[in-house]
Formats: sequence, C-alpha cells, structure tokens
Amino acid sequence: MPPLQEFIKRIVGPDVPIRITAYDGTDIGPSDAKATIVFRSPDALRRIVTAPGELGFARAFVAGDIAIEGDIYEALLLQDRFSAMKLGPKQIAEAACMVGPAGLRPLPPPPEEARIKGRRHSRERDAQAIAHHYNVSNRFYQLFLGSTMTYSCAVFEQRDDSLERAQTNKYELISRKLDLKPGMRLLDVGCGWGGMVMHAAKHHGVTAVGVTVSQRQVDMARARVAAAGLADQVEIRFQDYRDVADGPYDAISSIGMFEHVGLTQLGEYFERVRSLLVPNGRLLNHAISRPPFERERIMRAGFMNRYVFPDGELHEIGKVTSALQEAGFEARHMESMREHYARTLRLWVANLEANWDEAVAETSLARARIWRLYMAAAAVNFELNRTQIHQILAVNNQPNEGDAGVALRPTWTGSLADVAPVLATR
Repeated sequence: MPPLQEFIKRIVGPDVPIRITAYDGTDIGPSDAKATIVFRSPDALRRIVTAPGELGFARAFVAGDIAIEGDIYEALLLQDRFSAMKLGPKQIAEAACMVGPAGLRPLPPPPEEARIKGRRHSRERDAQAIAHHYNVSNRFYQLFLGSTMTYSCAVFEQRDDSLERAQTNKYELISRKLDLKPGMRLLDVGCGWGGMVMHAAKHHGVTAVGVTVSQRQVDMARARVAAAGLADQVEIRFQDYRDVADGPYDAISSIGMFEHVGLTQLGEYFERVRSLLVPNGRLLNHAISRPPFERERIMRAGFMNRYVFPDGELHEIGKVTSALQEAGFEARHMESMREHYARTLRLWVANLEANWDEAVAETSLARARIWRLYMAAAAVNFELNRTQIHQILAVNNQPNEGDAGVALRPTWTGSLADVAPVLATR
C-alpha cells in the first residue's frame, strides 16, 4: 500500500464516501464515486506539513496541488473530517518523512492569497479587503450572478423562480419593508453594482444614493444607471459609509455589506446609520449571521479569510439586534432566509460551471476554483443550519414619542412579482 494511502486513511478514516487518489498510486474509496479528491503532486503534502490545518489544505487547493473532480457537493461530505483534522507531532513527522528534508521548506503562497495591511476595520484596510474580493472582473461576476448583477440572497416565491425573478423579488420585498414612496431619499450602503437603488428608483419613484468602496463596482453601476435612464434619480458614489454626510435620508438599506463590519464596530455602524435617518426613518439590514451554537471566531488563517473575504465576520442575530437597539433603533421585524440563500448559491455555482471556460479566461483557473468551492460550501452550510441569514427592519423611533409610523400588521405581503414602474414626484 502506498505510504500516502496509509497516511490519508489514518486521518480521514477507512469509510471514505468519495474517492481519493494521489500521485503515488493511492486510490481510496468507491471507484464509481460521484466525486474524487486528487493529490496531484508531493507539493500538496509539502504545503500541509509546512502550514498544518486548514491553511495548508487551502494553499494546496488554490495552487492546484489538490483538485476536486466531479460533483463538488459530494466532495464536501468530507469537509467535517478535514476541518476537524489535527496533525499531531507523530503525523507531522510521518508526513515530513514522505516529503523529505527539502519538503520542510515552505513553498510561496499562491498569488491569490490576500495580503492586506493596516489596523483591522480601518477605512484603509476595509478598502483593501473589499478590493481583494470585488475588484476581480465585473464580467467574471456577471457569468454566475446573471443579468441582475446581485451578489446577495435572492427571495423565491416559487421553487421554479428564475434567479433573475428571485433577485427582483428580494429588491421588491426590501422596498416594501422600507415603505418606499415617490420623492423619498434612499441610501443603499454597500450598493454593489446598483441593483437596489435602480429598482427603488424605477418601481418606487425614490431618489437614491448608493455607496461602495469598490471602484469596479462604481464604474459598472454608473454605466447601468445611465443605460436604464435613471441618472436623474440615482447617484453612485465611491465612498465609505462612514463618510456619508448629506443626510437625512428617509430610508436606508444595507444588503450583504454588514459581513464586513467587525464585532467591535457594531455600535459605530448602527449609530452612524441612525444619524443619517429622519425621525421614524427605516433601516433594512440584510446580512449573513452565525447560529448561537457556532462560536464567535475570526479565522485569520482559514480559507475564507485568506482567499475569499479577508476580515469578514459573522455575528449572532441576537447580538446584532441588541447592538441595533442600543444605538437607538427600535427593531420591528426579523425574517430568516437561509433556505433562500442555499438555493441562490446553488444557482450561482451552476452558472459558474456552465460558463467555466470563460470564467477561467476572465480571471484565472485558481480564482474560478476558489469561487466554486466557497459558494458550494456556503450552500451546504446554509442547508445544514451552520450559517444563517436575516433581514431586520428597524425604525429610528425617537425617545418618548411612541408612534413609530408602522402599520399594525406587515404591509409587504402579497405577490412580489406585482411591481410596476412609477413616476417620481420630485
């Protein structure tokens, strides 16, 4: 039996549900498995030895020393075994013997690994983190996001809703929760490629400002706004939300941006947003969160932090609600949408796989592989309730006033497909 085969069996166990093959003839698991993990070269083991834990596996995968062939969701059945794996001194010594003395010298990290500097969650470092993830290629994102260019959880009224329909549903739901009306001012924090502000202006007649610290998003969002004939209603800015100073706004949306706000910045975030709202103005905060049984942690040496979302943090929804109310907001409604995000992610993965060759040509093979793995793993985590997502509707209710201007029952029910353009009354 090849030495690597014995080593892998001791680590992941004998009853492997997928196939694992390696450069030395290692062949473990069912021959007809739907997925295969391939150790392509000794450099895979070398990376694992010199960076034990998740980081070594991440570097080997990104560099192409380890590959996933076939159904990526089947391959992810092993994620618990690999993430729980602890290489003790005996295992590291055994692996070191297999790679030899030269193998104990670390290989350079793949160029896709994030290298950001500065104080965590400072404006400068946040801009670097955002640029790492978003300043890749607008076309690359378009290949899997589709025509709406929306990079957040969609809302499915029917299981066969298209991705485009479901993303429009999401924008309409948020617009209704914010009770948008012609002539109102809307601020969208972390506006991405402009989907929310465009929908709100076209279908609800608002004047909207979207801010993002990704220059590529700004460029494309401005072009989309102009092409839609909404330039007189929508402004896209390259701006940190902390620098917005032209309030008050009647409503604020924050969709998929909150994950970049650190735990120590929650109070500052909600206080700043509240300062930009009129009395009884509404905030809709749409963000990924962690279940209470998942401990709070910052994975500085993990796959997601090094290759996907540098400095990203997920917060438990109870802590988020408490921070929101401590900042002066009144929380009025909360909705969980994790099944919707699992479905959204699977559609994104399917789009990426269908456009694989162009995605690789647009960025790189490593970048495309990173996005495929992270989105597939995220889908599984939402399905298993390891990750959650919530929308919180809050009101800037003033002390001792009582009336928050909210109807006795939710007014955003009914089919989300019933949207029509309206004329602004500015």
